[in-house]
Amino acid sequence: MNNISIIDKLNHLSDDHKNEVNAYIDALLKKDVTKSKKQKPKYGCLKGKIWLAPDFNEPLDDFKEYMK
Repeated sequence: MNNISIIDKLNHLSDDHKNEVNAYIDALLKKDVTKSKKQKPKYGCLKGKIWLAPDFNEPLDDFKEYMK
């Protein structure tokens, strides 16, 4: 669809509908801006946020009877 046909159709709309189209276009533009700002996470961005307990590899008390 070319710009001329869009403008021609827009000229035939009432003022209320033109306002709705304008609001919709603004929403689409905002959506494109937020999509383009989304960045991929960088390597090491979670450093210090994930940790393992010092006793991670120790057997659990709940399974002692099964490990005999």
